Formats: sequence, structure tokens, C-alpha cells
Amino acid sequence: MHAAVTRAEAEDLLFEEADLLDQWKLEQWLALYTDDAAYLVPSTDLGPGADPDKSLFYIADDRQRLNERVVRLMKKTAHSEWPRSRTRHLVSNVRVGAAQDGDTPVSAAFVTFRTKNGVTDTYMGRLLYRVRRVDGALRISEKRCELDLDGLRPHGRVSILL
Repeated sequence: MHAAVTRAEAEDLLFEEADLLDQWKLEQWLALYTDDAAYLVPSTDLGPGADPDKSLFYIADDRQRLNERVVRLMKKTAHSEWPRSRTRHLVSNVRVGAAQDGDTPVSAAFVTFRTKNGVTDTYMGRLLYRVRRVDGALRISEKRCELDLDGLRPHGRVSILL
């Protein structure tokens, strides 16, 4: 049986993730995820609990697709992110739920600021994680970013990792 996840441990994991993203250390960021991980960003018109198999999501990646996304973002040919955006990920109001089936639910509020070419976009919302211990280390098995936006700004896109 695994030890319960504390709020301090969950915060450390989420803060580390945010810092790695801001430093564009995407390979180290990816290492925070389990081999069966999912990374989900539902469209802004979907309600909580939407299923990526039945609804259109901005991003619905398994671990393999997430790895491919990281490889693509690290290349100079990724025109949407070369030169890369400058970001600042802020995470707060971290809450830890009771473990279920080996995973522990963690939720948090977030704001991500992205600036590039003189334009700053703000993404805000709620993060819903499932975390588990793998070889003693806390890892992310699912991350769902529910955006609290009416929509992406005209011609806006999610070319960064929230």
C-alpha cells in the first residue's frame, strides 16, 4: 500500500511542473508523467467531465503523443514556437482528494501567461490531476486543464503546454 499523498507533496509536484515549463525544460517536464499518462485540454464550450472520445478537445494526448509534441516543440521547425514563447505558470489553491484505484486526485487553480511577438495571452482555469507514486516518486498519470475562458482570442491557439 502506498502512503497517502500530502498537500505539500502535491504542491511540490505542481510547482516543479510549472517551473520546468517556464524554463522550457520539456524533456524533464515529460519525465514527471507516467507511461500511461493522459494530457487533456477540453474546448471552452464543454462542461466539466467531458469525454475526449465523444467531444472535440483542443488537446487529447496519450503519453506517446505527448512525447511527440515535446519533440516537435523542441525543433526550430516548430514555427508557432520558434523562437519560443515566454511563459509564466502560476498554480494555487491546491487540493488533494482521497486515493482511488492507486491514483490520487489533485485539483488546483492556474493562470498561464504567454507572450510572443508583442502579444500576451492569458489562459486561466482549473487543473485536475491524477497522481501516483512510481518507484517512490510522485508522478502525473493524468492532467486535465479546464479553461475558464469564453473562447480563445481570435486566431488564438494553444501552442504551449498549459
